[in-house]
Amino acid sequence: MRIDLIALDLDGTLLDPSELISERNRAAIRRSLEGGIRVVLVTGRGTDLPIRISRELNLNLPVICCHGALTKDFGANRTLVHLPIPLQYAKPMVEFAEKNGLSLAIYSEEHFYRLEGSKVLMDDMTGPAWREAKTFADVLQEAPTFIRFLGADSVGAMKREFGDWPLNFRYETWGDFYECAVLNRDAGKKNALQRLCADFQIPPERVLAIGDSRNDVPMLRWAGIGVAMGNALPEVKESVRYVTAANTEDGVALAIERFAGIPQKRPA
Repeated sequence: MRIDLIALDLDGTLLDPSELISERNRAAIRRSLEGGIRVVLVTGRGTDLPIRISRELNLNLPVICCHGALTKDFGANRTLVHLPIPLQYAKPMVEFAEKNGLSLAIYSEEHFYRLEGSKVLMDDMTGPAWREAKTFADVLQEAPTFIRFLGADSVGAMKREFGDWPLNFRYETWGDFYECAVLNRDAGKKNALQRLCADFQIPPERVLAIGDSRNDVPMLRWAGIGVAMGNALPEVKESVRYVTAANTEDGVALAIERFAGIPQKRPA
């Protein structure tokens, strides 16, 4: 079966630990595009990094960001799908977090917000997309795209208080660090990719999806060929049929070369 679309996670998948893309990965994506295969980025990140990566790779598809809560056409600067957390759920969660000193960040209007003076707990908590707020009440004038609870204590307290609410809770472990992204119940990478493929009339069996984290699993299982990275958690690798090499070993390129019929370019 021919592959018509390749869906790529970023962190831990296309990007190495320094947020760089290897030359072999770049070449495999370039050859895929030249062969008429569409390539879409599907990431839990906000919009800043996907914009840069999409331009670097000369991709012309919308990008799925924010764990699938936001799909945006950067070329036309047009939001195609936005599924924020309803304020009736977001406000009490954030008020509880502030009252109890929990570590969290809010993504709203294409910026992340943390409270003034709060710790930078993860490497991705810096850069032009980040803002500081005196209080989160100033941020929650509109429904936020998603909320991140950071650290085991914050995640645990949030889960005990709100874990049965009708929302989408994406729990992740980065080494010994815990995080939970809280989303609209209808948001998710799989749902967003499914909508995008329907727009292009691409059936799931013609989709190659590659990822490394728990929030990639539904997408990997939906795609005709779902591939876990070699650096993924054991539970992620066990959930799909195929596993490629790690993100430090050109795992994306190896999967594309194997499953999308894109041979490795040999030296002249």
